[in-house]
Amino acid sequence: MTLAVIIMYAVAAVLALVGAGLLIALARPSGPAKVYVFRMTGIMALAAGAVLAMSATAMWRGGLEG
Repeated sequence: MTLAVIIMYAVAAVLALVGAGLLIALARPSGPAKVYVFRMTGIMALAAGAVLAMSATAMWRGGLEG
């Protein structure tokens, strides 16, 4: 596993944690604007983390390390 793949996994983990944190924060009552922003940003961060983790796995297993 190269440094590039490790960095990709680290960034994917940070994105997933931030996204999950934003979605968990929606459990508390808040205004409609905050709900919209937290929901959209949380979902996008989770999706980015998942896609980046899949890309890192493909690079690691496919031998495409940079």
